[in-house]
Amino acid sequence: MKRLVLLAEDDERLAQLVRQFLEEHEFDVVVEGFGHNVPRQVRALNPDLLILDIGLPGMDGLSICRDLRPEFTAPILMLTARDSDLDQVLGFEFGADDYVIKPVEPRVLLARLRALLRRSGAVSEEDTPLIAVGALRIDLAARTVTLASKDVSLTSHEFDLLAVLAQKAGEVLSREYLFNKIYGRPYDGLDRTIDVRISQLRKKLGDDSEQPQKIKTIWGRGYLFVADVW
Repeated sequence: MKRLVLLAEDDERLAQLVRQFLEEHEFDVVVEGFGHNVPRQVRALNPDLLILDIGLPGMDGLSICRDLRPEFTAPILMLTARDSDLDQVLGFEFGADDYVIKPVEPRVLLARLRALLRRSGAVSEEDTPLIAVGALRIDLAARTVTLASKDVSLTSHEFDLLAVLAQKAGEVLSREYLFNKIYGRPYDGLDRTIDVRISQLRKKLGDDSEQPQKIKTIWGRGYLFVADVW
């Protein structure tokens, strides 16, 4: 089954190259070059994945990501020439699932898209469909999370990360292990996206960022999901 990608990119030549390549690999692609039109297109098309350039005219990609994320649960990939750490951190904090810097090898982009679309890849179909830890409920089938009966809005990778942590409660999980489980590729030793997503999970789950009690950092080893504090 073909997946629908909304590509928000104002560079017409690049947009057509990306579109042609993805359509050759079983994607349907709609291109939008003006920032203000992207939210409307998302609501009209409900794409399986959104590729966002940061430097869009009319409305920048970071603002679009921030505004759409509460209602749009499919993966968002930032594709941009901006390579500053601040832009990457803001992208993840606003809800992006991945961040790719131009120029990018087409097959690398394709691999990243496919990894994003394996949204349940971190969770085996044989796993228990519901994880209940205190007041926390993680529904693996519906991909929903509630805490004290209140919905918790998570990105696809935040959900996968929480599911992996909760399934192995009480075990210290290394950054390398988590990165491989969530992204399906080897950890390069430098990427800090797992750290950013842990920070976001703590915020959304009411964990103290200065002295976390629910998802603890075990220095030099990794992260620990504590089961008896929820």
